[in-house]
Amino acid sequence: MTAGPGPCMTFAPYLVAAVLGLAFGSFLNVCIFRLPRYESVITPRSRCPHCGRPIRWYDNVPVASYLLLGGRCRDCRGPISPIYPTIEILTAGVLVATLARYGLTSEFVKTAVLAMLLIVPIFTDLTARKIPHPVTLFGIAIGLALSLVVPVDDRVLEWLLQRLDLFPEGVLSSLLGAASGGLFGAGLFYAVGALFARLRHKEGLGFGDVMLMGMIGTFLGIPLTYLTILLGSLGGSLVAGCMYVASARFRHDYPWPYGTFLGVAALYLSWGGKGLLEGYLHWPGF
Repeated sequence: MTAGPGPCMTFAPYLVAAVLGLAFGSFLNVCIFRLPRYESVITPRSRCPHCGRPIRWYDNVPVASYLLLGGRCRDCRGPISPIYPTIEILTAGVLVATLARYGLTSEFVKTAVLAMLLIVPIFTDLTARKIPHPVTLFGIAIGLALSLVVPVDDRVLEWLLQRLDLFPEGVLSSLLGAASGGLFGAGLFYAVGALFARLRHKEGLGFGDVMLMGMIGTFLGIPLTYLTILLGSLGGSLVAGCMYVASARFRHDYPWPYGTFLGVAALYLSWGGKGLLEGYLHWPGF
């Protein structure tokens, strides 16, 4: 009888995913802090936001350095935001959860890439009300490329093309599915934002939201992009309603981070979207 893999061998991939997540999370922190300020994410080295001194390499170990230093700069003892270890732990948790969901497959790679791309706008919109175009443009390109390996759900496009007696197959079908998802997400948001601005004479949706939905669409395709908008809007409305009741400061032109809710919805749907979509499509009465 051949013995199965031991517990250490079974646990090892998750440990590697967690360590990689912490490392990637450290870089995502740089992107979240610098991109809204239009700064390079390559140079200069990370510095203390209070005294401006470069952070030593041994003080830049994800999570561990923050805990050892008590959340303060070694030089000036200024407080370091807990958002830094939070994002590192979150990224590690997301990669572990994605690995548990998909295993060591191409779906794991694609979903992990999308998850890390989403973490940046989720937090930049939450903290600075900005969604960096470099992230979404890069994400659109990567989403189109990865569609050649892991096709998106293109049932809407397939239905439309069949009505036109067109039957693309293979690589072309995958690429068209991703492109149509991006155009659907970005186009719908652009149209809604333009209509709102025309009727209310003020900006309702920023172009960052448009680009974010374009990126999400290239990864998820039309059906799951539609569900992203639905869940993101529902979640945002629930939170906004609660905050509106709780405090008067949220009642007068408060700039809600819509991109944050859309990013969280897309992150959730990248894991369980197919089951939720099937449940939605087969809901009694539909």
